Amino acid sequence: MKTAEPKKTQAQPPVELPERRNFIREIINDDLRTNKYGGRVHTRFPPEPNGYLHIGHAKSICLNFGLARDYHGLCNVRFDDTNPTKEESEYVESIQEDVRWLGFDWGDRLYYASDYFEKLHAFALALIEKGKAFVCDLNADQIREYRGTLTEPGRDSPYRDRTVEENFDLFNRMRKGEFPDGSRTLRAKIDMASPNLNMRDPVMYRILHATHHRTGDTWCIYPTYDWAHGQSDSLEQITHSICTLEFADHRPLYDWFLKELGIYRPQQIEFARLNMTYTVMSKRRLLELVEGGHVGGWDDPRMPTISGLRRRGYTPESIRTFADRIGVSRSESTVDVAVLEDCLRDDLNKRAPRVMAVLRPLKVVIENYPDGKVEELSAVNNPEDETMGKRTVPFSRVLYIEHDDFREDPPKKYFRLSPGAEVRLRYAYIIKCVGVVKDQQSGGVVELRCTYDPQTKSGSAENIRKVKGTIHWVSAAHATDAEVRLYDRLFNVSEPGGENWKDSINPSSLQILKGCKVEPGLASSKPQERFQFERLGYFCVDNDSSGEHIVFNRTVTLRDTWAKIEKS
Repeated sequence: MKTAEPKKTQAQPPVELPERRNFIREIINDDLRTNKYGGRVHTRFPPEPNGYLHIGHAKSICLNFGLARDYHGLCNVRFDDTNPTKEESEYVESIQEDVRWLGFDWGDRLYYASDYFEKLHAFALALIEKGKAFVCDLNADQIREYRGTLTEPGRDSPYRDRTVEENFDLFNRMRKGEFPDGSRTLRAKIDMASPNLNMRDPVMYRILHATHHRTGDTWCIYPTYDWAHGQSDSLEQITHSICTLEFADHRPLYDWFLKELGIYRPQQIEFARLNMTYTVMSKRRLLELVEGGHVGGWDDPRMPTISGLRRRGYTPESIRTFADRIGVSRSESTVDVAVLEDCLRDDLNKRAPRVMAVLRPLKVVIENYPDGKVEELSAVNNPEDETMGKRTVPFSRVLYIEHDDFREDPPKKYFRLSPGAEVRLRYAYIIKCVGVVKDQQSGGVVELRCTYDPQTKSGSAENIRKVKGTIHWVSAAHATDAEVRLYDRLFNVSEPGGENWKDSINPSSLQILKGCKVEPGLASSKPQERFQFERLGYFCVDNDSSGEHIVFNRTVTLRDTWAKIEKS
């Protein structure tokens, strides 16, 4: 059966990148050498709009669009919208946003499987006419029973030998809505004894009286993925249909449909999907987390969704680097989430401005600093990038430091503040603790009394004294109040699984700190701006921030929680 073909694209000379070789590129290179597809490389990313995309989808996006880019080809986005009971326009919009945010553009090549419903229906009629498809009255449970097992062949459906005329009539009545859900299916007639269960007369259409997010109530029969996928690839003239390894057993069926229809045949290639520690990659399980209230939504910063990673402060560059670094293979493996975190650190280390923030404030009064005096001290924005310049931070008599930067009874090799000890304040002076003020009821330390050495100003010619410890601080009179959300891994075991997988949810995956103090310059920061809080980690402004209420999410910790910083 012949169908109208989409407009052909002019082939461009391929670019081979030896340093980026993998088995998929070797296949493409061979196809280009033999001119299999006329010198074209045309891929597609085919998400189901039944949830938000996650980091595993990001790998597929980077792979398909990356191949198209490197070989001067094209990549489509095609929504596999064949199951109206689980699909929503919200998911369609979120997927488009995610692909764009990752840095990829599909141009005018945005498609839907529902675009092809009429053509898929015509293809089905062609198979019925050839005697290669039949209407079956078995229900879903009976079809499973008749299919057999891996060691036992299946049994023919009692409806397998219906005449072509009867199958035409019943299939047309299925489309008209004459039969209830699940009462009949259209199945391919292949081989019930095939060792591949996917070839045992698979279902092509099922009856489903449900409103589709695009076609409304036009249809009450919907194609299965196996039936829609290959023909959609063919209609779009895809050259290399790249999918994950679980579809390898479906490839013979993919090829069978195309061969029987006599239409253009793309090549399906399978690679191992992404598995990552301390998370789950199943859309079904991610939906359970959302609907069960275990997280705050699909974009919760603890989720492995692209929207969650974006809200947490991940950059598209870091995710693309991650996809490059882990590569593609045919073997299943699990990637440590630390690899993703390292890609982010490497990126943010170059681009994130350094600032000072105090998450658990402890008041410090410098007794010999003039009351009312304010100095504007020079601070480096990013030592990795001189073009980011410097900023000024106010210094005054009353400061805040981290509560953890003081120990009344310090352990050995503790180089922060303690009674009688000295420490340098970042970009400022050396101070010495000369007194401790405690709460009369709890006995907890609430204030430190210190003195400063005016000859030790950072950057001054007289600054000759050295101390082992350097800590950060903010001026109490100038600091901006902030809420800080400390996110950690969602699960407390590396491979959450089994029926009780939700028992592994980390109860400490989110800590909310109120009353934090940050540099005054951060008061005007906008959502998605990213910073390195010196010695604390990388943080970004959350979407919940508004007006004077500023919220920061911890994106990722530093490699060393108390990382060494350059001593002034």
